[in-house]
Amino acid sequence: MFFNGAQARTAVFVAGGAGYTPRTLGRYVENTGDTDLIFLEVFRSDRYQDLSLSHWIAHTPPELVMAHLGISQEMLASIPKDKVNLAPV
Repeated sequence: MFFNGAQARTAVFVAGGAGYTPRTLGRYVENTGDTDLIFLEVFRSDRYQDLSLSHWIAHTPPELVMAHLGISQEMLASIPKDKVNLAPV
């Protein structure tokens, strides 16, 4: 989860685990295991919206991204530019 003000929190889950993210916070999920991850995200809303951080970065002027994140042009170039499409089921 990431907060305003460059703060972040990391949570580690095991098989069958569950977690909660407050609705106003962004989240990033990474499978660090060697088996497939099945991830279920539940919303209390009738409308679904998805904003990919890498997609947002790809469509923001590079100078702004580098200045705000404090990264080099090489680091910026290494961030994937394609958005992974997630869809509710």
